[in-house]
Amino acid sequence: MNDLSTEVVIVEIFGQRYPVRSSLDRAYVTKVANYVDKKMHLAADRTRGGDSVRVAVLAALNIADEHFRADESQPISSDDVQQLTIELEQLVDAALADARPRQN
Repeated sequence: MNDLSTEVVIVEIFGQRYPVRSSLDRAYVTKVANYVDKKMHLAADRTRGGDSVRVAVLAALNIADEHFRADESQPISSDDVQQLTIELEQLVDAALADARPRQN
């Protein structure tokens, strides 16, 4: 897919549907969303009475921990990490922007 073209992929994370606008491959966006959904459900199972924001923070901490542990065992270039970070930030930013309630 051309880096300049974007498409909207509808994903479901923790019972909510999000339109994600991205230039990344549709299958990759879906795979990432499914992984986040799985992590949120695992965090929810371990937390009593947590709202979705608390569950999301716990899931994010678990994902970050996995990332840092993997980073220690599998060296990759800082350029690769920077590029992946930029792409994931864009993916999250697009999902959040599309999920914001519209003001009339």
